Amino acid sequence: MSNFSRRRVLTTGAALGAAALGAAATPASASPAGSRSGSGREETRTLDELYQAALAEGGKLVVYAGGDTPTQQDGTKAAFKDRFPEIDLTLIVDYSKYHDVRVDNQFATDTLIPDVVQFQTLQDFDRWKQQGRLLHYKPAGFSKVYDAFKDPQGAWVATGAIAFSFMYDTATVDSATPLTPRDLVDPKWKGKIASSYPHDDDAVLYLYSLYAQKYGWDWVAKFAAQDVQFGRGSNSPGDAVFGGQKAIGVGTAGSAVSTSPVTFAIDAGHPFMAWGQRTAVLRQAKNSTAAKLFLNWQLSTEMQSGSFNGWSVRTDIAPPTGLKPIWEYPNAHVDGFPRFMADRAAVERWKQTFALYFGEVKGDPTPGVLGLHPGA
Repeated sequence: MSNFSRRRVLTTGAALGAAALGAAATPASASPAGSRSGSGREETRTLDELYQAALAEGGKLVVYAGGDTPTQQDGTKAAFKDRFPEIDLTLIVDYSKYHDVRVDNQFATDTLIPDVVQFQTLQDFDRWKQQGRLLHYKPAGFSKVYDAFKDPQGAWVATGAIAFSFMYDTATVDSATPLTPRDLVDPKWKGKIASSYPHDDDAVLYLYSLYAQKYGWDWVAKFAAQDVQFGRGSNSPGDAVFGGQKAIGVGTAGSAVSTSPVTFAIDAGHPFMAWGQRTAVLRQAKNSTAAKLFLNWQLSTEMQSGSFNGWSVRTDIAPPTGLKPIWEYPNAHVDGFPRFMADRAAVERWKQTFALYFGEVKGDPTPGVLGLHPGA
């Protein structure tokens, strides 16, 4: 596991039609009236009380989490197991864009595996809410979560604040002034940049769309001529910088808490992007109490205070000195990413346009090929 990774804690037949893509009818158990029944007060049970209730339920939990490598959530799994050792936790990491259609197919084939979904594909949570697929539930601390990071009825809540930008090796990039995205097209950086494919990851895509709108298509063309090492997985640019292979990594998560040995660029006047990673309990979850335990634990002050990048989704937890809450950075475009994700036609146009500039996506998915029912 790299230094950077350690820091980041199909259908069964044509007859299924639209149902195979997640457009199946609302489950009978999720009537409109029933879907409102969980939208009341926050959870009042303690973590230990929920733990005991989860054990009585069977002591199992399956989480599908968006991410880039099989081991990316190992820190989360270890911390959960340390706190709740008798819970049999299965945590499966894959690209969110594969996990979401996997869940849709499991809905369509009545083979649902996960209890909790934690994805970057924000638009899915709104769609699943409309379909009655999500359990309306408010974990303890829900009222303290930034308003844009939660559904008012509790259908979903963000449990982590993530930011994507570019980063650079502070020793290699010896500049009197901080490096900006505009500077990345300087010929002196040719061959020294790694990047995630923007047309492979929607968060990276949004970042590049902000660059294109800010600096123009001429900037994109010049960047394409920089002999950039493009790779799959938003971990890949960070791994290249922390590993000493490249001086600059674009389209990756990072922390602005420290500037040594790597600077994560969030300077005013230049765009980066951030969002709340949405988490929800599925209404058909087999282990709903353990799922509630997981959400409460994720939103606890202990977990939120220990985020790898210093940012919390809660308004009552201040970031480290030198940082503001992520939603107070206008150049983070926190409100723009959900709108971007909701317009799938525009997303596809951006993807294909960047493919013209940077070439088609190449390489195997970095989490591996997990099939239809991982965790079964």
